Amino acid sequence: MASTTSPPRSRIRRQRRNGVLLLLGPFFLLFALTYILPLCYAVGLSFFRERFSGLGWGGPELVFAWFDNYTRALTDPDFLSGVGRVLLYGLIYVPLLIALAIVLALLLDNALTYGRRFFQTLLFLPHIVPGLIASLIWLYLYTPELSPIVDAFSALGWDIDFLGGNNVMFSLVNIAVWGALGFNVVLIFVGLQAVPRTTIDAARIDGAGELRIAFSVKLPQVLPTVLVATLFTIIGSLQLYTEPMILRTSGESPISNTWTPNMLAYSSAFNSNDYHYAATVSVLIAVLAGVLSFAVTRFANRRALR
Repeated sequence: MASTTSPPRSRIRRQRRNGVLLLLGPFFLLFALTYILPLCYAVGLSFFRERFSGLGWGGPELVFAWFDNYTRALTDPDFLSGVGRVLLYGLIYVPLLIALAIVLALLLDNALTYGRRFFQTLLFLPHIVPGLIASLIWLYLYTPELSPIVDAFSALGWDIDFLGGNNVMFSLVNIAVWGALGFNVVLIFVGLQAVPRTTIDAARIDGAGELRIAFSVKLPQVLPTVLVATLFTIIGSLQLYTEPMILRTSGESPISNTWTPNMLAYSSAFNSNDYHYAATVSVLIAVLAGVLSFAVTRFANRRALR
């Protein structure tokens, strides 16, 4: 009888390691090429600036600027006001979007909800519309003498300027919520499907109503999913660019070409040819996103340990 011997453990560990590298290698390679290297390049650019000597006939001279660009950004009124607007936008947009997504996902998960597939598709459709197209559609709906919405409000005696004053912030929030709501609803709804039905049935036997079950039984068990959705939404809010850039073309809004940090970076790079300052602004945005992401992740980990 032929004896069989099991392969050495070292070979098994090597095969597993090679398998992991084979599966994850392409991802990390693309991640490094599309994220890590551009970020490192931006950091490198941020430590230099162009200096003109004499009358400037010799062309610009690249000099090492240390932290001068960062000092300039952190004292730049355009950058600081842009960060303030983005943070205000996030304070309105993130809680509103997550709250609506939670409520709609709970409604879809309710057994009494009819036409579940239809409403899922209806909510998700705006998410597949590119942000540029969505902004153009809403620009038409916000423009007086063109928009049926503005005409309807005017007929009721409400003269609302969606593009002027402080209303433009809420107009931007509306566009973002319209586009991102469906994705977050589906994300939370999928998490709700993993909640054990035995737990829900036990709550019903104990006399809990549907509202109590939704917020005391289902929601706590999908809190990690809600936190992931919140993290994605916060990062997305810091990248505000397309919507204000499109609304700015109307000529009726107070939005300038430096209204957000991303718009300031674009204007510095392609209008002023100051790529080093644009890189500095981009790095600061990335740092702010990293800090907020770390705070949300830390909060999620603490909740998970309770």
